[in-house]
Amino acid sequence: MSSEPIYRITFFNQGEIYEIYARHVFQSDLWGFLEVEEFIFGERSQMIVDPAEEKLKNEFSSVKRSFIPMQSIVRIDEVEKEGACKITEASGTSAGGNVRPFPFAPMASGKPVKE
Repeated sequence: MSSEPIYRITFFNQGEIYEIYARHVFQSDLWGFLEVEEFIFGERSQMIVDPAEEKLKNEFSSVKRSFIPMQSIVRIDEVEKEGACKITEASGTSAGGNVRPFPFAPMASGKPVKE
């Protein structure tokens, strides 16, 4: 096993479930966020290209650190080696669609509510 752990982070993002790999995951100083650093993407030595993995690679290519809201996290696993990053649909109608985001009340804006 490698001396530095690898984490698989699964989280919700705009109606989709993202599965990414990173070397560092920790609680942020920003309240309610998780920090993810040093993203890991698979080698490009294969002829077959997965569009979802390419989308994630492009989305996170210039990102040094990402702050993910705690309520968006589905799970975090420490794994022996990285796998393919994925994006899957988070709809309840798909096969195995039993994963739902944790419900939470929207934060107050500080403005008085007109009734």
